Amino acid sequence: MKLSAVIITLNEEKNLDRCLKSLSGIADEIVVVDSFSIDRTADIAHNHGAVFIRNKFEGHIQQKNFALAQAQFDWILSLDADEALDDILRISISEVKRNGIYPAYTMNRLTNYCGKWIRHCGWYPDTKLRLVRKQMAQWTGVNPHDKLELIKSENVGHLKGDILHYSYYSKQDHYTQIEFFGKIAAREMYQRGIKVSRWLTFIKVLAQFIKSFFIKAGFMDGRAGWHISIRSAFATYRKYELLRKEWNSRDYNARS
Repeated sequence: MKLSAVIITLNEEKNLDRCLKSLSGIADEIVVVDSFSIDRTADIAHNHGAVFIRNKFEGHIQQKNFALAQAQFDWILSLDADEALDDILRISISEVKRNGIYPAYTMNRLTNYCGKWIRHCGWYPDTKLRLVRKQMAQWTGVNPHDKLELIKSENVGHLKGDILHYSYYSKQDHYTQIEFFGKIAAREMYQRGIKVSRWLTFIKVLAQFIKSFFIKAGFMDGRAGWHISIRSAFATYRKYELLRKEWNSRDYNARS
């Protein structure tokens, strides 16, 4: 079988080269759908022989479904620019290309946080469906939490090896993404008419910390696990605070 690797990008010069190198010898086609980057993303994609398409970003789900539709081949491997295949996963995918028996495959994702690989906090194995037949899957979910799913129920295989996820290089990277994703999530909840009281927000923030640090054994990741758990709780708080601002702005405009 032939395989198209599909990636969406926006200013990913820090990550894209590593991602594309990991696809060498695996992907028969690489499709990069870009949201008008202003850095070297386009040059890096072209240097690897990728099909480079610019498309207006209207949401992670919409962009990834658009990218899926651009692929030439029947089999699709979907990655984010800050991800790469480890050597074991490359071998596993090569074997599927020769002797695959399932219409779709899941794989585990291992995240690197400020230089440390995280195996707890609910971050691992973080199993993802990423290798699928093109016509059998679509991206769903609620932005920014997109999810690749099969259109109808099918038996799914699981591959050995990990997607290596280089998520955050610094504490500031984490806070920047908390703000970015928080705004998207708040807007989505607002559009669905969701309201959350300050008391419920407090409960959700506390529950997130307990889940990450204790239930999901974040303490086993040491100092990094503590920071992840604290910042995950803050992300919950920030999301609902931004949601309240959406509602307050609407109420203010209605009174004006």
